[in-house]
Amino acid sequence: MKHDRSDEMMPRHLVKTSAKTTKDEDQAIELFKAENSKAGIRVFVAGGSRAGNDEQYVAEAYRLGQKIVKMDFRLDFGLSNSGIMGAVARGVLDSWNAKEKRGNLPIQGITTAEYYKLYPSDDTLIAKMEVVVARTLEERKQKLLNADYVVFAPGGVGTLDELAYDCVAMQDGLLPMKPFILYNINGYFHHLLEFLKLMVHEGFADPVPFIVVDDAEELEIAFRLLKMTCYKCSNSKEHYTNARLLIYKLPYYIKQKNVYGKDVEDCFAEVKHIEKNGTNEQKQALVASVETAFLEREIEKMYSRLAYAGHDTGVVSDKLTHLKKRHREIL
Repeated sequence: MKHDRSDEMMPRHLVKTSAKTTKDEDQAIELFKAENSKAGIRVFVAGGSRAGNDEQYVAEAYRLGQKIVKMDFRLDFGLSNSGIMGAVARGVLDSWNAKEKRGNLPIQGITTAEYYKLYPSDDTLIAKMEVVVARTLEERKQKLLNADYVVFAPGGVGTLDELAYDCVAMQDGLLPMKPFILYNINGYFHHLLEFLKLMVHEGFADPVPFIVVDDAEELEIAFRLLKMTCYKCSNSKEHYTNARLLIYKLPYYIKQKNVYGKDVEDCFAEVKHIEKNGTNEQKQALVASVETAFLEREIEKMYSRLAYAGHDTGVVSDKLTHLKKRHREIL
């Protein structure tokens, strides 16, 4: 049963920000922030506090947590012990224990006092992570967006609110550009992606470079590529450029890994070598291979769209025909 808790009952791992803080508390908070900045790559995951109707949602969310530990990343999230977010946290916890890691669990849960009081005082999962209590929901959002990468997993209106807030803040220059990943389990974000494309097409928004992955294996490939291309970029423009390039090249790396069994890092080094030192023939072959993989992926998505949006099959069929024509010209 969920119940309120007083400040006195909050655990020692809690880091609280409040309107009134002592000098020692201020120093503790600053120390915490400094330690976080040294902790390597941090991934903010936004997702639902509910599990959804298909068990695949929770299964893939759990695997997301496992991938975070495998990559030696940290998890930042809005604090939850249930649904998609609880599954991500448990994936981190179980993988951490399986690897016999020492030290604090690499999870930072950021919430407000009102939401924190809803959790049982003896919750074993929450007791193992760092908990930061922000003064307001706005401050909570800002703290979460200090992470290096942002992953949106399936969720409800809270997840949608987070996504919209982050896009607006980034588009208006209030948030430094950083990689946004849509964890598109079961095609969950299909309609949202189509709507975002419509916004851009109709002139109401600039394109946001979402990196879309369908499962945990594709997510790991994206993580590995991000680690090599988008970590600690010097400015937002560089982040934006690298993210756009990664979106275009990601299908190529997925294909090289899944079809030919190539290691992502080795494949990345090979691509860089050809781009810098390869012959014209090698460069042209690489460009054709990347374009082919991208088109194959887009054609696959178009077939998925046909299944999701029967009312506009005519438009989709025209686009599919055009993509197939481009594909044949390359082969």
